[in-house]
Amino acid sequence: MLNTNMYLKTITLSGFVLRKNSPRAIQRYSSMIRPKVYVTRIVDDEAMDILKKHCDVTAWSGTDPVPPAELEKNIAQVDGLFCVLTDKINKKLLGMAKNLKVISTMSVGYDHLDINEIKKRGIRVGYTPDILTDSTAELTIGLLLATSRRLIEANTAAKVGHWQTWSPFWMCGIGLKNATVGFFGFGRIGQEIARRLKTFKIKEILYTSRSAKKEAEEIGASKVNFNDLLKHSDFLIVACSFNEDTKEIFNMNAFRNMKKNAVLINSSRGGVVKQDDLVKALEEKVIWGAGLDVTTPEPLPPNHVLFKLDNCVILPHIGSATTDCRKEMSALTANNIVAVLNNQQMPSELHL
Repeated sequence: MLNTNMYLKTITLSGFVLRKNSPRAIQRYSSMIRPKVYVTRIVDDEAMDILKKHCDVTAWSGTDPVPPAELEKNIAQVDGLFCVLTDKINKKLLGMAKNLKVISTMSVGYDHLDINEIKKRGIRVGYTPDILTDSTAELTIGLLLATSRRLIEANTAAKVGHWQTWSPFWMCGIGLKNATVGFFGFGRIGQEIARRLKTFKIKEILYTSRSAKKEAEEIGASKVNFNDLLKHSDFLIVACSFNEDTKEIFNMNAFRNMKKNAVLINSSRGGVVKQDDLVKALEEKVIWGAGLDVTTPEPLPPNHVLFKLDNCVILPHIGSATTDCRKEMSALTANNIVAVLNNQQMPSELHL
């Protein structure tokens, strides 16, 4: 929206005159000035149409993440930025953004955004919580079962001819029945995972978080400290946000305090786990196994030692990867941008 106070004097623009009392001219000029938005990754048609209806849109068309130099080149004059979690929105980049009013990320996590610098510049931030809760919960349970029941290992064995006959203890894994399941982080996603796991006849649910969760009583989960979580969990699910407090909190000291038959599942962020220590813990059987939907770095190089370990299952960060979920996420990301540029309430704002 253009501020009509700008036109207290006569201004000649684009071949016509805007005068103090010329609302039609102001409206005409307003229609000619469309905010500019840069999209760092081509998304579905619905999201692009939402943006194009209100904005002039430029997008990176590559299948790989937008190169930093390309993003820097395009950030200077845009009013809105549609980004994804692989884009590092740092101080240097923000310093090049002269008109940026809103950043909307197609993710629930925002550790790729320099929040302090964004806040200093008065830029608003949109994100996509809630939408990916169910799909991530489903994936996490699938990853847990694939790890504990050795599904990938068994599938490979069948493919290469190691499946000779039925054998009493061949490919035996660890079951969920009567197990204690612990959660490091018990927000929306953690709670939905817990609700689904109750159908597996587990023994108890433990969780550690900054504050007690009112939903925990309904779920039947008990809050414990971190050491007790490590000590008692048969399955330990990482479902926290990534920050300085959680960075590499799962290190060798933590692994040594876990049960030897414990399974670690991480579908949050790779940086929560000290990866070299995890390799050692798996190789030395300090813990039984690990299932990872997130790693450091991403993508993990194909020759990385974790891929060579039978007691580790690695997925390529597909927690929210259902078609419906990704469409909803991209549409919400676009609507967040449009709302700010139209001086409206953002559907899903990260309050800084």
